[in-house]
Amino acid sequence: MFKPSFIYTQQMVNNLLEINSARDFIINAPLVVEMEVSLKRDALLKSAHYSTAIEGNPLSLNDVDKLARGLKITAPKKAQQEVINYLNVLKNLEKYLENGKITKKSILKLHHDITYRTLEDTYMEGQYRTIPVFVANNRGEVIFTPPSAYLVEGEMEKFLEWLNNRDDLNPVLAAGITHYEFVRIHPFVDGNGLTARALVVLLLHREEFDIESFFTLEEYYYRDRSAYYKALNSVDPKTQDLTIWLEYFLEGFLIVISHIKDQILLFSPDVSPKEQIKLSKKQMKIIEYIHLNGQITNLEVKKLFNISRQGAYKDLRRLMDLNLIEKKGGSRSTYYVLKNSF
Repeated sequence: MFKPSFIYTQQMVNNLLEINSARDFIINAPLVVEMEVSLKRDALLKSAHYSTAIEGNPLSLNDVDKLARGLKITAPKKAQQEVINYLNVLKNLEKYLENGKITKKSILKLHHDITYRTLEDTYMEGQYRTIPVFVANNRGEVIFTPPSAYLVEGEMEKFLEWLNNRDDLNPVLAAGITHYEFVRIHPFVDGNGLTARALVVLLLHREEFDIESFFTLEEYYYRDRSAYYKALNSVDPKTQDLTIWLEYFLEGFLIVISHIKDQILLFSPDVSPKEQIKLSKKQMKIIEYIHLNGQITNLEVKKLFNISRQGAYKDLRRLMDLNLIEKKGGSRSTYYVLKNSF
């Protein structure tokens, strides 16, 4: 089984303590529904924008916002598809878990959905590579040579065994190790960076450490891509010591989670948790859907949760009673939007 090599430095320990403290604050902070939805939506859009931008995607954050709302933009088809793929993956993380585990099937499905209609050889979507690959810098110089293709299957098997049986290792540390080890193996012909970053999101989601999907690490990587690649390349190929990379990863995680904490401190009203509106996961999902798409219908709620029309209307009625949404249109064309005051 894969055994990661690193040393707990004082910097890492301090950052882990501060990360856990910030997480506890965010989880227990009383949030109005509007702010909760806004944080989730911003994180979703930024994750899709910055993760694809790292790979050279030309779309702006505004373009990503429009695509998320189903609007048309003027941009290369491949660039649009790449962003749409990533958005769809982030919106449906649960489908990449098998009985709570991340398996080979999970990884292949994740890669397939991330690279759908974007690879020159479409048959390579969701397939481990069978040819050698090289990682080069912007000058075309080879800076890293991943394992031979015939080793990929075995390396991934060992990695996944560790990932699902790693005892009590802190989830954030596990996420950092996962990011590096996946990139090191480079199991696919293309799309490894996007898949690695999405895999980290999936792992944190599984560990319930994504804090309701409020934050994104991709912007941190993008803001200083040279530091990102330098940290990844800091690992000695012989010793595989991850210490420097993990120091970088934890520092970024702390910066990102602290920013969310600061936002809550600055904008969240001083309201006790008892006075907050408590919504079910389904109702929260409906609010998020409207926030992203502008409106929702009873049929869309029915399909979203695979429930009856009566069940869908019950949740919509609850949201109307709470004055969060309002009904529009006629009897045959009824749809629901957020209240202006929301």
